[in-house]
Amino acid sequence: MKRFLSGDEAFAEGVRLARPAVISAYPITPQTVVVERLSEMVESGQLNAHYVHVESEHSALSCAMGASATGARTFTATSSQGLLYMAEVLTYAAGGRFPIVMMNANRATALPWNIYGDQRDSLALLDHGWIQVYAQDNQEALDLALMAYAVAEHPSVSLPVMVNIDGFALTHTYEAVDIPEQQQADEFLPSYETRNRFDFEQPVNLGYSAGPEFNRHYQYWHHRDMLVAETVIDEVEQRFAQVMGRQYGGMAEEYRTADAQLVLVCVGSVAGLVRQVVDQLRDQGVPCGMVRLRYLRPFPAQRLNQLLAGKAAVGVLEKDISFGAEGTVFTNVNSALAQGGNGAPTMNFIGGLGGDDITAAQIRNAFARLAALAEGDQRAKGAPAAGSQWAEAAAGKASASAPDPVPTGIRRAEILSLPQRVADGYPRPGQPGATSSAHSSNCVVFLGVDDEGEVA
Repeated sequence: MKRFLSGDEAFAEGVRLARPAVISAYPITPQTVVVERLSEMVESGQLNAHYVHVESEHSALSCAMGASATGARTFTATSSQGLLYMAEVLTYAAGGRFPIVMMNANRATALPWNIYGDQRDSLALLDHGWIQVYAQDNQEALDLALMAYAVAEHPSVSLPVMVNIDGFALTHTYEAVDIPEQQQADEFLPSYETRNRFDFEQPVNLGYSAGPEFNRHYQYWHHRDMLVAETVIDEVEQRFAQVMGRQYGGMAEEYRTADAQLVLVCVGSVAGLVRQVVDQLRDQGVPCGMVRLRYLRPFPAQRLNQLLAGKAAVGVLEKDISFGAEGTVFTNVNSALAQGGNGAPTMNFIGGLGGDDITAAQIRNAFARLAALAEGDQRAKGAPAAGSQWAEAAAGKASASAPDPVPTGIRRAEILSLPQRVADGYPRPGQPGATSSAHSSNCVVFLGVDDEGEVA
């Protein structure tokens, strides 16, 4: 059955189909609609579950963990500062191997206070032991609600899963979504069973301490089973396709990469826009493609190296930054490429911070910069430099206006242009309310902003 749903509503439908026994809820924008819809489903009898309205996000995850420890399928949801507030409990849930599913509505973190969508909240917590997956659209949001439980509850995995949905870009945007029948959902996702629970007949120890001589074993098993999840994710997606008729691209999804020389790696809903730009540039002779990272934990290093082997330049477009360094996704991509022996020059593009629009023009410019990067690398190797013609076509300008070749060997971070208002009266260094300088360095460059923080 097809319905016109927001991303929040679509995810709530997916949770309903998964039949959780306990839902712990604390509202926060832009996640609130998810727990509102689920409360309505419980009240109307559509969903037979215990709905617990707790007093904070910390309590929401604590409640879910306690319920999971009794052997119940559980769900909770959060966003931004709420996710940061429950950070302490994230490691408890992961280390306790409780297969909780949580939806996170990606949203900027304070300060400045901002309710709009970027991905700094979840990416700041990549190392807290949860599987992390990112949806591109509302249909995938619904489907991931079901697939997340299948992955989390697999006996070889038994780890919590955080499903990330771009705030407002998906949570509050409406699309036609195909809702499976309950019979299909039950066929795909059987009732939850686990040995990792309280049992009065066969007592087990949960939530215990472990000193140095034992602790390392638990950390190794956690890491090992996170890697095992890669195989389980593939198996779950194949089974989902058989039951539901919808196929996803695995942990990393490619678009027109087979013969591409310039590839942009991205995460989440921006992939739809990148696809459109790739098609436009292909028509103009630019050999470009896209890779969408669906899972960031476990990180699909092997798959990524397969897709990016032999490319002239690789860009990473993301909605976060690790201040003073580079984008978190860029760090992970570079590490994977280095371990795989892939010497392609790379460049990082930071955009969408605080919900700022990422435009088609910015993506075209990113490909033009990748072409210039490839040209510099080709010249350094004494190879014919095709990058200049790609840069010209991508920029849509005469070759004299195309980006200058970027020196080889530099893995650079670029930040997409800041809003005009930054230069129109907001506090600058040396003025009241200003705490730092918006400047360029040899690592991070703000596109469209000069070294003094002015709009270039």
